[in-house]
Amino acid sequence: MNIFLAGASGVIGRRLVVLLRKAGHDVTGTTRSETKAAALTTLGATAAVVDVFDLARLKLAVYAAQPDVIIHQLTDLPQDSDPKKIQAALEGNARLRIEGTRNLVAAAQANGVRRVIAQSVAFAYAPGGEPHAEDAPLDLAAEGVRRRTVEGVAALEQAVTQTPGIDGIVLRYGRLYGPGTWTEKPKGAAPLHVDAAAHAAVLALTRGRPGIYNVAEDDGEVTSEKARRDLGFDPAFRMDGGA
Repeated sequence: MNIFLAGASGVIGRRLVVLLRKAGHDVTGTTRSETKAAALTTLGATAAVVDVFDLARLKLAVYAAQPDVIIHQLTDLPQDSDPKKIQAALEGNARLRIEGTRNLVAAAQANGVRRVIAQSVAFAYAPGGEPHAEDAPLDLAAEGVRRRTVEGVAALEQAVTQTPGIDGIVLRYGRLYGPGTWTEKPKGAAPLHVDAAAHAAVLALTRGRPGIYNVAEDDGEVTSEKARRDLGFDPAFRMDGGA
């Protein structure tokens, strides 16, 4: 299959390129950096240097790739967990989820790409009713920074799952840990190893009906039963074959 991977140079994206190429897929990966484009080429992807906020160029990049599936792994977060940096980045991340997702879906529509797989989060649920299944309400009554985050999540998920002509799959990832993330060990509710996150996106290429899937380790906060059943998700997956 031909895969258009938006956010290919990110923490999940880099692992996803390796897994996709290992599975025999052709990958066009986006980045805004020429330096990171060279790194993607080394991994076996065709690099597309494009800003997701530039809709015209994004449509052209998707047209050039002629993908069967678009995978949205774009985020706008700092490389470390410095609270000052995080606070400054959260607004950018919300904008990326709202406007960036809208542009990716528009590029998919313009080029006849039906299947879109997008990264969301499994920690935007309203309090109560744990473990949260996919039909639990999001925390839209939140205030401050969290409210903006939840608004971004809701906009992303609506664009991916409710746009005519798009068979959208949303992967609600838990709190990432492992190489390249803010922590090497599980931290906080609903943890998820970065390798298992990338593998879930590979599984979603051909498995699962359109809709929303929790993708996290079952710790009582959320349940990933649907992803286990329909996608074959295994939270113990590691790229080196270990658990």
